[in-house]
Amino acid sequence: MTARATDWDPRHLPDLTGRRYLVTGSTAGIGYFACEQLARAGAHVIATGRNPNRLAATKRALLGRVPGASVETLLIDTSNLGSVRAAAATVRASDGLDGLLLNAGIVHPPKRRETTLDGNEVVFATNALGHFALAGELLVPLAQRSGRMVWVGSMATTIAPYDPVDPQLKENYSPWRAYAQSKVATTALGLEAARRLADAHVPVASLVAHPGYSIGGRTPGIEGVHEPTRLTRFADNLQAPFTQSKERGAWPLVRALADPAAASGDFWGPRGLVKGTPRRARPSRITRDPEIGARLWSFCEESARVEWPFARAARVSG
Repeated sequence: MTARATDWDPRHLPDLTGRRYLVTGSTAGIGYFACEQLARAGAHVIATGRNPNRLAATKRALLGRVPGASVETLLIDTSNLGSVRAAAATVRASDGLDGLLLNAGIVHPPKRRETTLDGNEVVFATNALGHFALAGELLVPLAQRSGRMVWVGSMATTIAPYDPVDPQLKENYSPWRAYAQSKVATTALGLEAARRLADAHVPVASLVAHPGYSIGGRTPGIEGVHEPTRLTRFADNLQAPFTQSKERGAWPLVRALADPAAASGDFWGPRGLVKGTPRRARPSRITRDPEIGARLWSFCEESARVEWPFARAARVSG
């Protein structure tokens, strides 16, 4: 089945009642709007974040904007592997997952290299390594429902296609390199996961999506979640011809997560690259390289101390 733009209306999603989705980085921006769109379609949403006060504000906003929404919150700090394992244990005690949106991330890295409590470079840990660990920890609940995981990529992988030979950036750190390299990693890991899941006959799909150029000043204001200043709105609206709201930036992510026509290994993004309705796209060459994907996979297994339970997931699904 071929997915066309006319097959999917991001403003009117199919009925997702009975589906369960976990979204990381739900307390702001694209993650929040992905939660809202899923909840409007009837899904049960597990909104996650690392700040309990912001999670409470997120839940209030969702319940206020989507009457009758089915929402719960869960603390997850993807930069902290202990937090990831604890949260995953809570989810595993529930009734499976239909989808996992690996959205949390640092978009504005620190000027100088910083490390987490686990000793990992903070941008790579937050954007890529923590999500690798979380997806592995939740593979069995996803397999129970033949679910999906969606990794969040970026246009940065085309603009700055850094080969992450040093994922921890012990040398040559810069904020831009840290961000771009982490997004090469998330995309390559998502595509590598698709290959490995297929080889292991696990009925879980792995997809990648990117939000285009989505900015805060063009995004609806929501108390406690998104409150851009007047200056931000003025400056961002000057970029209107080549930007979009974070609400629309969530569209490709949600389509990858919920469209029945989307398939494992797909890469989704805005039709106009930086903005527009979601469509299938082609990831950058470096992220499609199986050798880079395999190298990153081994690195993440060692750094996160997580091996994905492919054999168990295949048995559970059977």
